[in-house]
Amino acid sequence: MSDRVLLGDIGGTNARFALLDGGTIDHVEHLKVADYPTIDDAITEFLARHAAGGAPGAAVLDIAGPIERNRGMLTNSTWVIDGAELKARFNLRSARLLNDFEAVGWSLPALHPDDLFPLGGDAAVAGAPMLVIGPGTGFGAACYLPGDGRPMVAVTEAGHATLPATTAREAAVLAKMRERFGHVSIERALSGMGLENVYRAVAAVDGVTVPPRDAAAITSAALDGSCTTSRATLDMFCAWLGAVAGNLTLTFCARGGVYIAGGIPPRFPDYFARSDFRRQFESKGRYDSYLRPIPVHLVTKPDISFLGLKSFYESVIPASGGAPTH
Repeated sequence: MSDRVLLGDIGGTNARFALLDGGTIDHVEHLKVADYPTIDDAITEFLARHAAGGAPGAAVLDIAGPIERNRGMLTNSTWVIDGAELKARFNLRSARLLNDFEAVGWSLPALHPDDLFPLGGDAAVAGAPMLVIGPGTGFGAACYLPGDGRPMVAVTEAGHATLPATTAREAAVLAKMRERFGHVSIERALSGMGLENVYRAVAAVDGVTVPPRDAAAITSAALDGSCTTSRATLDMFCAWLGAVAGNLTLTFCARGGVYIAGGIPPRFPDYFARSDFRRQFESKGRYDSYLRPIPVHLVTKPDISFLGLKSFYESVIPASGGAPTH
C-alpha cells in the first residue's frame, strides 16, 4: 500500500486537499464544497488528477464542526464525513478526522520564525504547553500539550465562554451587546461578526449614527482613519483579544508560547502590535510577572492546517495503529 497520505481541510464553503508524500506536502488544491454532492465525489476527482504517484494509503482530514466517533457533519453543508466509510471507499489503512482548530494546534511545533510576527515576550519554555487562538469566522482555541513523548492537543469551546469586561467603556459596550444577545460570548466580539456587533454597540454608547459596515469595511475604515467609530471598534477588538488571550494562557499555563491565528489579525500586524493587545494580555494583577515573559506571535503563514495534519499523522498514527481516538 502506498505511503502517500491524503490531507484535507474541509470548511463549509471550501475543501482544500493535498498529498503528503515522502514527508513533503504537495498538490494543494481548493475545491468548492457546493460543486460536489458528497466528499467522496470531491476526493475522487482530486485523486484522479494526481494518480501518477499512486493512490494514498491513509487519510487525515480536519472539518469545521464537531467530531464524534470519527464522524462529523459540516455546519453549512450537507456533507457527512465518516472516517470508517472513507477508509472502506478508498481502500485506506486508516482515515482520521480532526476538528479544524485541533489541526491548527498540531501545527504549532512545525512553525518557524519566518512564519511568525512577534508580539512581545521573551523565550518560550521548552516542553511547556503552547496555546493558539483564532478570531475569524468564529473564535477557536486549542492547546498543544507536549507531554512525555506523547503529545496531544486539547480542543476547546472557548469561543462560547463569557466575554469579560476590563474597563468601564468595555462594560458599557458589553451592556449594549447584552441587550441584544442576552449572553455575550467571546465569539460575539472576537470574530468577523463580532467586529460588526462591537461597531454597532460602540456607536450606540457614543450616541452617533454610522452607516452599516461589514467586518472588512470596519477594518479598512479603521486603518485608513476615515471612521472614528471603526477605529474605536478595532482598538477595542485588539484589547479584548489581549485580555482573552491572557486568560486562556493562565488556564493552560501556556509558557511554551501563544499564537494568534485566524483570518482577522494577520491583516494588520503593525497596527495590532501597536494596540493595547499586549498590555491587556499581561494585565492580570498578581500574575503580571507570570505573563510578561511569555512570547506571543501572530501566525502569518497560510495553510497551516496542512502542517498540523502532517504533524498529527507523524506523531499519533504510528502509536495508535490508525485506530480512531474520537
